[in-house]
Amino acid sequence: MLASFQSYSNGLLIGAGLIMAIGAQNAFVLAQGLRREHHVSVALVCMTCDALLIGAGIFGLATLLQQHPLVLEITRWSGVLFLSLYAILALRRALGTQTLSASIRPRRSRRTVLFATLAVTLLNPHVYIDTVVLIGAIGAQQRVPAGFALGAVTASSIWFLVLALGAARLAPVLARPSTWRWVDGAVAVMMASVAWSLASPAFQTP
Repeated sequence: MLASFQSYSNGLLIGAGLIMAIGAQNAFVLAQGLRREHHVSVALVCMTCDALLIGAGIFGLATLLQQHPLVLEITRWSGVLFLSLYAILALRRALGTQTLSASIRPRRSRRTVLFATLAVTLLNPHVYIDTVVLIGAIGAQQRVPAGFALGAVTASSIWFLVLALGAARLAPVLARPSTWRWVDGAVAVMMASVAWSLASPAFQTP
């Protein structure tokens, strides 16, 4: 019982430390929460993906990916392409004149938003490094790996719900024309910086 609780606590703390770091996925969830655009569904998708990846990492996928680096390379460049395109679209919205408030911004369909959520999540190698490789490797060494996995999933679930619902509650306070410029501008910078961080190692000479 004590070992299970200790493994759960370890998973909770390590999961929180890795998942709460600012990145493309968190920036996307925050932006959706501020717009109140299917933000609960977005949070649920992120929670589900994290839970599946954490479980897969702890119970074997981490070792598989370490043995086949080509899989991570394919994911890396797919992520660079997607994040770069998303950054361009966000920057275009930030500089435009027709998307400055929630009232005039066309509301996207749930399917479109959820597809974008899956892309931001699954085409981002940082997600695999955090959930599959790091959490997976640490969790596999715990006395109770299932307890560690549950703790990490709990941290992920709480974080995404707080991020989405908290941003949604702040939306009325932040509902000013300039806010949406800042939101889209910040998202554009975040997506571009993550894309560069993924691509830059390929241009460094050994």
